[in-house]
Amino acid sequence: MFAGVLAAVLGVAPAQADAYHASPKLVVILVLDQFRGDYLDRYRDDFKTANGFNLFLKRGAYFTDCYYDYANTMTAPGHSTIGTGAYSDGHGISVNDWWDLERSTTHPVSSVEDERYAIVGDPESKDVGASPRNELASTLGDEVVLGTEGRSKLFGISLKDRAAILTSGHASKGAFWLDHASGKFVTSTYWTEKLPEWAEAFNAGGRRDEALHEAGAQPGNFYETVGKTPASVSYLLDFAKALIAGEQMGRHDVTDVLTISISTTDILGHVVGPDAPQQRELIDAADVRLNDFFTWLDKNVDGGLGGVWVAMTGDHGVAPVPAQAAQWGIPASVFNLAKLNAELNRRLNAQFLPEKKTNYILGGDMPYLEIDPRPFEAMNMTEAQAEGIVAEMLPEAMEATLPPEASGVSQQRLPARPFVQRVYTRVQMAAGAIPATEEGRLILHSYSPNGGWYVMVSPGMYEMGNAKGTNHFTPYSYDRHVPLAFFGSAFAPGTYHDRVAPVDIAATLASLLRVNQPSAAVGHVLTEAIKPEAPAATGKAGR
Repeated sequence: MFAGVLAAVLGVAPAQADAYHASPKLVVILVLDQFRGDYLDRYRDDFKTANGFNLFLKRGAYFTDCYYDYANTMTAPGHSTIGTGAYSDGHGISVNDWWDLERSTTHPVSSVEDERYAIVGDPESKDVGASPRNELASTLGDEVVLGTEGRSKLFGISLKDRAAILTSGHASKGAFWLDHASGKFVTSTYWTEKLPEWAEAFNAGGRRDEALHEAGAQPGNFYETVGKTPASVSYLLDFAKALIAGEQMGRHDVTDVLTISISTTDILGHVVGPDAPQQRELIDAADVRLNDFFTWLDKNVDGGLGGVWVAMTGDHGVAPVPAQAAQWGIPASVFNLAKLNAELNRRLNAQFLPEKKTNYILGGDMPYLEIDPRPFEAMNMTEAQAEGIVAEMLPEAMEATLPPEASGVSQQRLPARPFVQRVYTRVQMAAGAIPATEEGRLILHSYSPNGGWYVMVSPGMYEMGNAKGTNHFTPYSYDRHVPLAFFGSAFAPGTYHDRVAPVDIAATLASLLRVNQPSAAVGHVLTEAIKPEAPAATGKAGR
């Protein structure tokens, strides 16, 4: 009120953030899971719709060279990075699951697991509740909510809980994801005690049966069976329509924010790999379904697509299937992670307590190998000592799990052998005691205080652990390369070849919306893709 009175006295129009002006009406952050950066150009000729991927390729600002600047290329850290504009050393999410012995000694804790809350939306669900408790930074959506004094509506949706929760953030009015068995959309009591009426109606309206029929699947394992088919893309986007209509998003006097993560490309991609015709068919089908969604938005948001800004990216890339890559002459290989963990335990037992069979290695997802501190502490060993011993053992332990190397001179090309290229300890990462190399910067960005003792492994290129299909977890460019594109009235259409990063999304949108960047943001504002702004009306000074 004071600002308005002062402006009236001075004869100057009160300065307000664009978010207060509701320009745009709706911001959509669209993430395609395991969507490598070369896909859009690789399959560009396939895209025939106006409002699918061509919304970005022909009418948007499209960046061809977007790379994550960290080494832990996985789903949970990827979505956190997109939402917060920070890396793991800023937002704290380093991997999908980790061992936290203070919270559980029986299983790794999920990046969004929160036993203080319960699942809402499916009484038969066996899952623990969820929240953004482990995300140590604010998101773009959080800052828009703060910048509008709580009036903006912020929601996140995905087939995966971590993707829905970590991209949208702490101040969302709801995050929704699939119960894997039933296919119902659920949330947790962190947000509400009961699903909104529109969500209950969606779950009860027969849409799940339609998706099962479209996918040719049987009830009971919706996520795995329907999730890898185009039916799950349209199912998720239909839920997005129900949410937008039910919450009247894009029809307020402030900007609303919706994060959407399409998990389908990841669920199928792990099985068939990035070069399979099935993955190409899925991407083509996603193009058609995105066209339907954005065409629907054009009719259901104030101002149509003229009132919508969209940022599109991926949470990580992916490696080729090792057997296929090897056929093409790439030194790709596979190692057995379970055997590696067992070999490390065998060697540690032999060194310390030969008469016992102690598990020193808890396991965990690559690129991290998590260590149980309890047996080391019982021997009065420090974390630095324990991690140092494991790091030193790893290269020889890996070699011990492989078949004997052929002797003599070969008359044909020999298969590539996995090897451990470098190992970094958590203590080194926490202290910043990492070599000042390009990879060293990636490793430092991958540090998180979450969890316990661990070492971080940098394998050889195109190496895979336990992959029947393919995977992603390395510091290499194929795992870090994702698309980045913007659509909306603020952006200058064109193709840009600057080296950019997903952290730039939050910085760019925050600048345009005139809100604070998220609390740990490190990205740059992509000014080259922003249209020049018309000079603001200043009025008369009244002097």
